[in-house]
Amino acid sequence: MFTILMALGSLFLLWSAYGISGFEALSAPGAIPMVTAATMLICALMILRDTLRRSPVTSEKLERDILPLPVVVTIAMITAYALLLKPLGFVPTSFVFLAVMIRYLARCTLPRALLLSVVIVAVIYLVFRLVFTVLMPAGIVPEAEIIAWVKALFAGKGN
Repeated sequence: MFTILMALGSLFLLWSAYGISGFEALSAPGAIPMVTAATMLICALMILRDTLRRSPVTSEKLERDILPLPVVVTIAMITAYALLLKPLGFVPTSFVFLAVMIRYLARCTLPRALLLSVVIVAVIYLVFRLVFTVLMPAGIVPEAEIIAWVKALFAGKGN
């Protein structure tokens, strides 16, 4: 039943994403939501197909097979991320989220998790904030001052 609901929900999201702007171009506002929803629908249908092929299992346990600890931790971290994004801002919230999740899920050393988090957040920030000029919650980071300082560095090089 759950997989059927996931497939129907994905289908609804795909239709909603199509309603944003149709499928005019890859750069249209609805393109990314459509690709995401289509991917969700395809995955949900594949899971539904596999679920229907399996014989019913009665030995499944909630904590072992359906909601193991890594899934619970990930859900808790995503919830914390959503709650802290606006007050703290994109950069610190994303950095902490990635550092904790990389350390927990990949079981790597703390310095490696911190380094990976810095690199990932920097790349995401550069691409979305500076290239695509997407506004992200600034929070506690003085983003405007940092961008002005970086622009001033490059403005002086051309003279």
